[in-house]
Amino acid sequence: MDARLNFLPDPTAGKTVKYFMSAGKAVKESSLPAATQELVALRASQINGCAVCIGIHTKKAAAAGETPVRLHLVAAWWEATVFTEAERAALELTEEGNRVADAAGGVSDEVWAPAAKHYDEKQLTALVLLIPFMNMANRINVITRQPAGAYWPGQLH
Repeated sequence: MDARLNFLPDPTAGKTVKYFMSAGKAVKESSLPAATQELVALRASQINGCAVCIGIHTKKAAAAGETPVRLHLVAAWWEATVFTEAERAALELTEEGNRVADAAGGVSDEVWAPAAKHYDEKQLTALVLLIPFMNMANRINVITRQPAGAYWPGQLH
């Protein structure tokens, strides 16, 4: 599959992506556990059907030591026993944070409370920023049909 738009050479897009990636790096450098970040990024990308980001975050998580079983079970995390309570809270927040149009009032108190219980304010802030960050990246890739599979850890992204 070929991308339908190569937007990066455009000066406006280049500048925007530069700032966007800087914001993503700031979240990555937060105290939110790296494994949680990758699980959330992977789940958001699965929900949004972004093959580019599914590939990137599966490979990054694996390179960081994540097990194949956990990576495969992210797609049905609510039925899996391999995630901690904290990870489950983050994944549930990711579900509702990605599906805000499905429920009046957005993220419910029942979903927010476990996340607030397991993460301190700085970690929770990073989690709240990571979810829409991934949504934006997913949407750009899906809209422009960016091809997936070429990314390997160590590359720029």
